[in-house]
Parts: sequence; C-alpha cells; structure tokens
Amino acid sequence: MSSPPNQPEVWLRGPVSGVPATLQPVAHALLQALEDAERLTANLQKEEVWTSPGGAATIGFHLRHMAGSLDRLLCYARGELLNEAQRSALAAETNRTTETSADDLLRILRATIDSALDQLRASSEETLDDTRHVGRAGYPSTVRGLLYHAGEHTSRHAGQISTTVRILQGLRASGRLTGTERQYARSIRSPQLKTTEEEP
Repeated sequence: MSSPPNQPEVWLRGPVSGVPATLQPVAHALLQALEDAERLTANLQKEEVWTSPGGAATIGFHLRHMAGSLDRLLCYARGELLNEAQRSALAAETNRTTETSADDLLRILRATIDSALDQLRASSEETLDDTRHVGRAGYPSTVRGLLYHAGEHTSRHAGQISTTVRILQGLRASGRLTGTERQYARSIRSPQLKTTEEEP
C-alpha cells in the first residue's frame, strides 16, 4: 500500500470513504503512517530490522508496537478491557525475534489499520465525547480522545522508523554496520516504552 509515485500525502487526497468528517484526520494519519512504514522498510535487510543503533529501539519494535498499541486503543475506545491475547502481545512487544521480517510485521499492521478504519466508519459522531477509561488504572478519556491519540501515536512511531532508517543507512554507507556494531546491536534489548495503556 505504498504511496503511488507523484501522489500528495494522504490528507491531500480527499476524504477517506465512509469515515465521518470529524474522524477524517485520524484516518489520514493512520494511512499515511502505513504508507511511510512500507516505503521506509522496503529495502531493509532482515538483520537491519532488528538492529538497535546506539541502543535505540529497533524498527521491528516500532512496527510491532504500532499495531499492538493501535489495537489496544481501539479496544478502549469501544469501552472494552484488554483480553489475555492483547496483554500477551503487549508483553512480547520488546522481544527481539530476528526471524521475523518487516513484511511479516507490516502484514499485521495493515490488518490492524484496516480494522481501525472499519471502526472509524462505524463510529457515531454523537458518541465521540462519551467517557472511556484507559488501562487498569482507569485513566479518564473519551472516544474522541482515544481515536485521535491512536492516529497521533501511530504517526509518531512512523517518524521514529524514518529516523532509525536514516541512521542505519549512514552506518551501512560508512561500513560501520558490520562486526562489532552488529554484535553490539544484537546485545541490546529494545527499550520498554511506558504508556498509559500499560499501567497495571
């Protein structure tokens, strides 16, 4: 689903079909994040997907977290609690699974964003300010707040992928992404990001 050549960014291509006007920015943000992630990871080797330059989070972590966090935020927006599968997925997000490729992770992200768009289409503008609670601590939010945060948060991690890819390209070009650098990168665990959705 990479951006077609010479196309403007998603928000300049008109409304996303079936999504209420109030939620168009969320749909645009999710679709743009997906296109950016697909474009940025297209030429990465599998090893690079799981490399932590300077101890930064891996691209694999960002892709996995984009899908997992989006799924959890959508769950809270529906007024539901996380199930065991979602909690297990959250706990596994920082695992370095070097046999998993960017394509594998992108398939999950595409499916999650497709589900998100379906939920946006089914959302009623009359309920957007209904109260919702986040995490076991029950932090207060609204349907609108959760959906808008879902778009913003997904975009944020697409931006982090962009930065990490540039660093990896620089290391590769300088010949530093070999030997010691790779061994060092493999020895570092992706940092655990603490967010409200993870609160006990």
